Amino acid sequence: MPGVLPAQALRALIASGAIAADAPIIAGQIQPASLDLRLGATAYRVRASFLAGAGRSVAERLDEFTMHRVDLTAGAVLEKGCVYLVPLMERLALPAGLTAVANAKSSTGRLDLLTRTIVDGGTEFDRIPEGYAGRLYAEVCPRSFSVLVRSGQRLNQIRFRAGSAVLGDADLAALHATEPLVSGQALISEGLGFSVDLRPASGDLLGYRAKPHTGVVDLDRIGHYPAREFWEEVRATNGQIILDPGAFYILVSREAVTIPPDYAAEMAPYLAMVGEFRVHYAGFFDPGFGYAAAGGAGSRGVLEVRCHEAPFVLEHGQIVGRLVYERMSERPDTLYGVGIASNYQGQGLKLAKQFRLG
Repeated sequence: MPGVLPAQALRALIASGAIAADAPIIAGQIQPASLDLRLGATAYRVRASFLAGAGRSVAERLDEFTMHRVDLTAGAVLEKGCVYLVPLMERLALPAGLTAVANAKSSTGRLDLLTRTIVDGGTEFDRIPEGYAGRLYAEVCPRSFSVLVRSGQRLNQIRFRAGSAVLGDADLAALHATEPLVSGQALISEGLGFSVDLRPASGDLLGYRAKPHTGVVDLDRIGHYPAREFWEEVRATNGQIILDPGAFYILVSREAVTIPPDYAAEMAPYLAMVGEFRVHYAGFFDPGFGYAAAGGAGSRGVLEVRCHEAPFVLEHGQIVGRLVYERMSERPDTLYGVGIASNYQGQGLKLAKQFRLG
């Protein structure tokens, strides 16, 4: 069946050798509709971000752009503002009819840790063509915080598709009518629109803005860092904030979102014309996210926002993004939030898991 491949199909691809790795793939990497990818042993500090380009390999481009190598085996700091390329442990030999798309994991996006996947012959970030055979590479660029990373850590994830099963607006409206996808009125236009919440039900905390000069974040230290040392609280009572150019914000959607078990979703940009900002860093929503039977009962979407050239007024209820829904090729044998470590089920405004409030 066309659609996004579920966990059981990923296990079959691993068993067949279509997905392989330098070290055995472990069960915890397999999510309901995606596979976590692991950093290899070496990071290459490069002069600039790049794509391999048609007919060229990533390895030969590395020869052009590498400044020095960093051993990740025992852990190493990736410096804020620098660009690194890391060969991943996983490699692919995709059969005919399968393509793949990669994206940063939720905690990666919330750290403002730009992570994109490139492949040999690739002309787009995060897109793996049908029949691709070769290694995967992660471009990693810390934007707000320097980070301590180690070989084997998982910054991005990959989703596999058989054909195309994106829901058009009519199908999306019909699905919402039978199984509500969002609290309140659904804005459906090339996906399900969602807006920003700048009038919280209680208090005046709207979100967080990354501080410009902080210490290093060790990605393995969960709930370790006091949020106040890395983030400024954004508070207001008038339903609006002014985004500063270059600043990075964590905000939250006004709507609570649901992903039913037979569907997956991906966050996509809205329209460039709506303002000088970007809301699109970590974008996979697995089957069961926010689903009542999976312990969700609607989960807010956390928004990673960066303003561009000019200060911009963001107002309560402004549409800032959209979710594109796709059918699963079959229902996954596990759902987000059921029997797996799902950090953000039932979430509201929430920082990355390395931080603690108070």
